[in-house]
Amino acid sequence: MSCKRQLGDSENVKKIKKRNKREEIAKLSPLIEDEDVKRGVKEAWSQQASYSHGGLELNCYPFPHCIIRNFIQSDSFTENLKRELLELNFHEKSNDLYKFKQSDDLKKRKETHITGLRAAIFGQFRTWMGEVLGVDLEPTVDISCAKYQYTDVLLCHDDELEGRRVAFILYLVPSWEISDGGTLDLFSTDGNFQPDNVVKSLVPSWNTLVLFEVSPTSFHQVAEVLSEDKCRLSLSGWFHGPSLERPPRHIEPPLLRSPHLPRDETLLLEWLNPLYLDAEYQAQVQEEFEDSSEIQLKNFLKEEKFKELNEALRLAENKWTKCGPPNKRCYETALLESSPECVSACWELLRSEAFFLLLSNFTGLRLHYLSPSEEDCEEEVDEAQARETTGSPTEKLASKNTKENMIQRTSDWGENFTPVCVGELRRWTHGGYTLLHDGDASRAEYALDLLLPLGCSDWQPDFGGFTSYVANEEDEELLTVYPEENSLALVYRDKETLKFVKHINHRSSTLPIGDACMQTFFDFSFVYYE
Repeated sequence: MSCKRQLGDSENVKKIKKRNKREEIAKLSPLIEDEDVKRGVKEAWSQQASYSHGGLELNCYPFPHCIIRNFIQSDSFTENLKRELLELNFHEKSNDLYKFKQSDDLKKRKETHITGLRAAIFGQFRTWMGEVLGVDLEPTVDISCAKYQYTDVLLCHDDELEGRRVAFILYLVPSWEISDGGTLDLFSTDGNFQPDNVVKSLVPSWNTLVLFEVSPTSFHQVAEVLSEDKCRLSLSGWFHGPSLERPPRHIEPPLLRSPHLPRDETLLLEWLNPLYLDAEYQAQVQEEFEDSSEIQLKNFLKEEKFKELNEALRLAENKWTKCGPPNKRCYETALLESSPECVSACWELLRSEAFFLLLSNFTGLRLHYLSPSEEDCEEEVDEAQARETTGSPTEKLASKNTKENMIQRTSDWGENFTPVCVGELRRWTHGGYTLLHDGDASRAEYALDLLLPLGCSDWQPDFGGFTSYVANEEDEELLTVYPEENSLALVYRDKETLKFVKHINHRSSTLPIGDACMQTFFDFSFVYYE
């Protein structure tokens, strides 16, 4: 009997040891247990002041953030944690805002060291953080692992989402230099609580935790990783609690829309490939456009005009201004008063009455009084209704644009209508992008987008810089328009379709050419409204 009891006791001991091993909790920095340090951090945070002690540093510019070095006491625990994380399944994440690889939610992972760190962060450390801020943080577990490698990036945003109070990032990186990219960049803000400039860049370092309070001014980004052989591995998440009060969101004034300029077909004859002035060919273009709501017209400008324009855009006399704010866009626009004559002439071409009529002939849209009548459009609605239920996402988008949008457009037409347009001449370089934002969806309209790229003959799809069309509040990509030399892109979109320009990454800076300015391309970007 005693032998059996000893065997049973032995089995129980094994079970206890196994459970204890599985529940091994990470031992955090002794600074977290130091009452004097906690009081110091709490007082400084409440007064928006700086504080440092040992490996802990609090700074409140441009917004409160705290750095804790050697966050986990045990080197072996940290190494094992990294090993467990790298064995997870990672998924490619890519949209207008970011590109990186992310693990599944770590909330229910059973690995020893992942479990142990999760228990420490959402137990002891959550309590410490709540006492520092003087708020009750919820026990909600919100944590995942991210891998940023060459050209991966997370662009400017503020992290504000219902319930998020404090964001944290724990870095598990090799030796890291600022030249490797991947810094955590903090932005200053202007009087409208919009991000302005990067004023501080935090370089990732092994076993270092960075945290900050989520607020209307907590704009930050993960700069693009430039190292081709290092992996920026991190754990990140949020403590949830009562959100800080937020001022009303700043609403940007819309760009000024203009009616066409009184210019006749002389401009078209001077600038355009004669093929596109042929009436029969225009009818073919319209038929193709009505099938898909988009088309690309190659070799659109005459070769000699295109060459002249391309060369003129690279002259030093051109003046450009940066277009922001960085939570919405980052590129340069031309100050047209400083542009060479041929650039101004092309601008006039795209705003001319003759060009509005040409676009009507290409698309069937009512952009000129000589364009299709209301009766013609009603016939088009009937034809679209018959083919609406089948086809690819692009074809379904086209039928929707042909039927529902035609109905909306014809109901808006009155005896007097004035088609208008708004345009920019943009310069794109490494780091350029546009982002989707709240204002896009609220202001979305039926519109015809025009893009005419220049100087992109060596441009590759993996450089970024392409325009992506997506359905509002959906992940489905409807269409991608890549920069193509002297190829006019026309895309008709409805109120549920949004667009962005994908971040131009470091690969664009590695083109095997001597002239650095050749790593730049340009485009005329116009939007036409009926």
